[in-house]
Amino acid sequence: MTPEAIVELPDPFRFEDGTRVCTAAQWSRRRKEILDLIVEIEYGGLPPVPQETRWEELHTCQVRHMSGVRFISYRVVTGTDRPFSFLLNLLVPPGTGPFSVVLTGDACWKYVTDAVAGEVLRRGHILAQFNRVELAHDVYSSERASGLYLAYPDGCYGALSAWAWGYHRAVDALVKMDFVDVSRIAVVGHSRGGKTTLLAGATDERIALTCANDSGAGGAGCYRCQGPQSERLEGLIQTFPFWFGPRLREYVGREKDLPFDQHFLKALVAPRALLTTEAIGDVWANPTGTRQTHLAAKEVYRLLGAEGRIGLWFREGTHNHGESDWKAFLDFMDWQLCGREPACGFDMNPFPEMSPAFSWSAPGMSGGDSQTHP
Repeated sequence: MTPEAIVELPDPFRFEDGTRVCTAAQWSRRRKEILDLIVEIEYGGLPPVPQETRWEELHTCQVRHMSGVRFISYRVVTGTDRPFSFLLNLLVPPGTGPFSVVLTGDACWKYVTDAVAGEVLRRGHILAQFNRVELAHDVYSSERASGLYLAYPDGCYGALSAWAWGYHRAVDALVKMDFVDVSRIAVVGHSRGGKTTLLAGATDERIALTCANDSGAGGAGCYRCQGPQSERLEGLIQTFPFWFGPRLREYVGREKDLPFDQHFLKALVAPRALLTTEAIGDVWANPTGTRQTHLAAKEVYRLLGAEGRIGLWFREGTHNHGESDWKAFLDFMDWQLCGREPACGFDMNPFPEMSPAFSWSAPGMSGGDSQTHP
């Protein structure tokens, strides 16, 4: 697999006034610029943070085929003047905790298999699941007449923002539970769910680890660097315009003019842990472009002294979120949040012939201070 013509990725260290980040201490100011830029243009902003978030326990029981495991169902309730609620289901391992948490909103696809749930619990993590389409529908419609749009009708945020908001509110609830280790909350999602977890992790620093699986365009993929048959911005906007904010469509056919690419989104997670899991045969999700955004975002991790906290993992096969993907994620989580060394590495490069799509580097590194953004 060879990528198409590569263009220079924008420099995340270049302030809007043209000056450049020189030290790690300056990154927080540049991070704020990137956060405002990408959230507004790509996602149409985020729904507002509610005045309060509380949770109501609906049901609890012991799981018959899992010794000592509890199932607890909650209703997460937000706001006072604009109430909204959704279900959050937990599988809690034996013991009193506090436990690390694996949180996914992909219950709209399916709840995870018994094998995956068992593996999460065996490693001592809580498995928390919600259905993100309770927050916003995943069907194109010009009507914003359901879910979160009714509670927060103002603004032009898309479904990805609404779904990421759901992750944030689930975290609101989790951090109030006395059996949860609030310092070890991980989020994981597949495909459009992976796009969502990247946004959720980029915009909520309480999330300790973010994992996106086969997330493609608008996720871990790259708008500028396209592989053969990978999804373009034009097709993405034509098919799923409601996922994004309205301003992103202005860049269809002129991706080189975007003031960011998806390595900026990944950089917002730094220095917290970030893993991208991919399938080499999932060409629609642009695995070569994902490798490019990984290398570019890794420069930010280098600046912050956190190179070991960003990972990239590939497998053979196509678009799926199977047990091998989950195992890789859990191995990375055990390493990053629990201190257990993994059996394999997490900086895979199945495209050794491909050169990085950028000439800049982290400040203080070779060539980094003199490079300019084209």
